Amino acid sequence: MSVIDGRDLARVRRRHLATLAYEVELRGLTWRLAGPGESVLSVRGARSGRCAMVVATPAGDGWSYLWPGGGIADVAAAAQVADRLARMLA
Repeated sequence: MSVIDGRDLARVRRRHLATLAYEVELRGLTWRLAGPGESVLSVRGARSGRCAMVVATPAGDGWSYLWPGGGIADVAAAAQVADRLARMLA
């Protein structure tokens, strides 16, 4: 495992959250980056108004998304995570 500094960690985290933001927007959800250093993706169902917070975190040799209800998935599955969030926030 390589060691990266805090700025690189934040940059990678925002890149993964931006990827997911793109996917949730395609599904009609709204989003905004929140928290210190824009470290959390807030996703809202347009019709229901329900909201979920998603984080991207280092996991082993890669990164994972985490969301309420025990949701966890590799960042490579952003489209599938967006589908799950869309169902959850409907």
